[in-house]
Amino acid sequence: MEHTGKVGFVTGGSRGIGKEIAVQLAKHGADVAIADVLDSETQATAAELRDIGVKSTGYTCDVSSFDDVENVGKQVIEEYGRLDFLINNAGIVRDKLLLRMTPDDWDQVLSVNLTGVYNVVKVFSPYLLKQKQGKIVNISSVIGLIGNPGQANYAASKAGVIGLTRSLAKEFAPRGVTVNAVAPGFIETAMTESLKDDVREQMMNLIPLKKLGTVGDVANVVMFLLSDKADYVTGQVINCDGGMVMA
Repeated sequence: MEHTGKVGFVTGGSRGIGKEIAVQLAKHGADVAIADVLDSETQATAAELRDIGVKSTGYTCDVSSFDDVENVGKQVIEEYGRLDFLINNAGIVRDKLLLRMTPDDWDQVLSVNLTGVYNVVKVFSPYLLKQKQGKIVNISSVIGLIGNPGQANYAASKAGVIGLTRSLAKEFAPRGVTVNAVAPGFIETAMTESLKDDVREQMMNLIPLKKLGTVGDVANVVMFLLSDKADYVTGQVINCDGGMVMA
């Protein structure tokens, strides 16, 4: 239990990739605070984490609101007394071709996916920097590297996360804090399960391993970056995509 005594904070932690990351942290002994806009699911996930045997609290929080994040940040530090791991996973999609994409479609995605990361890091990084140790992992996407029709807003937000990650890595390295990103490809989720067979087949043709990834695959990469085995890794973007993007 190499993370016993440590504390992690995971946004978008109530389900999917965020939940799996929180579960893996708990199984490795860390106390875990999670934040999400889905209150009932957030509380249910926090209860599951407590059943594993660690301390866990669920916070209802909209990461696009700096006031929300600042309020939660104060509560987390007051309740847990420290922070070691910060995982920015919260994200949304509003997919449309640009000609049909409204300003609101654009603003919502950028506000949650990119400004949300800024808000969380802005609030929590002073604690990590004061400790002179800590690890930040931001969840980006391969779409931020290659783009995708109908996802201009999502691609821009996830590309922005990559640029933010690399800039913060350079800023925070002198204080012993690493900052990395993970870029998942096509992952088995409720959304991909509902895809039509022909669309799934098209996706498979883009993946050399010929299978979708799992939330566990992504969480495993995150856990490596949070471990002491990655102490000398910072400013990196690790694709978890079955070989889909090799540039």
